[in-house]
Amino acid sequence: MPLSEGDGGGLMSGWQGGVRWIYAFTDEEALARFAVARGAGAGAREWEYLSILGARLVDAVIPTVEGPTGVAVDVADEDGSMLFPPVVGIVPDAYAVDAGPGRAEAV
Repeated sequence: MPLSEGDGGGLMSGWQGGVRWIYAFTDEEALARFAVARGAGAGAREWEYLSILGARLVDAVIPTVEGPTGVAVDVADEDGSMLFPPVVGIVPDAYAVDAGPGRAEAV
């Protein structure tokens, strides 16, 4: 997962539909395609990243993020990208937008 630049640091993410999407990649080549798609071609800058198991990301990281949060995997790959939304069965129930009363609200 690429790390954000700037003072805030942390994992790189984006917003869509009231959900924060943490960018995750299956390998360095997929991250490189993402960098190129964002206009950061070869030699533009070095991208720092963190390797983490998907289960740890979902079970330990997502609960620390404010608001509904999902995972976007290999987002630069038209045929291979995957979205794991913040719903029951993907993220811990306490952080799922469809978990019933007291659930997190998408804005």
